[in-house]
Amino acid sequence: MISAGEFRKGVTIELDGDVFNIVDFQHVKPGKGAAFVRTKIKNVMNGHVLERTFNPTDKVPRATIETKEMQYSYNDGDFYYFMDSETYDQVPLGKDVCEDALPYIKEEDYCTVRFYKGSAFSVEAPNFVTLEVVETEPGARGDTANNVTKPATLETGYTVAVPIFINQGEKIRIDTRTGEYMERA
Repeated sequence: MISAGEFRKGVTIELDGDVFNIVDFQHVKPGKGAAFVRTKIKNVMNGHVLERTFNPTDKVPRATIETKEMQYSYNDGDFYYFMDSETYDQVPLGKDVCEDALPYIKEEDYCTVRFYKGSAFSVEAPNFVTLEVVETEPGARGDTANNVTKPATLETGYTVAVPIFINQGEKIRIDTRTGEYMERA
């Protein structure tokens, strides 16, 4: 149990049967009346953000989130299979769980999978990935007056805006947090 007066950013709590991550908090001591804690909490299962106020003495259960480094194995159409590198167990996950990481990962890549009470709720790709450009238009020479970009399709099927000098077959680094091109690899 954790009291509302001990809330900090990043702490996970259980509230009304759901798991929430504390995004922001503020201890408020008004001139009249009792002090309270104003929080902004994010549901880790569906991403909804709520604002709640708590009495500083309110106690809520702390949620334990398990994080594992797992290797993406394959997709059979309905499920995406991830292998635990320690136990070699295969875990099938639905598209809704790993949807955010899919544009950036290919088979045999490692991802961070988060579990709550044994069930996976999110898959995160590494912050930076190197992928090959499989399709893009050739760049026009001399068009360098400003930052000109063109669409490029990567080996995972994801389309990203790249500078005009990037050609088909080159490997590039992508920032998975923003989904943007960073540099040639």
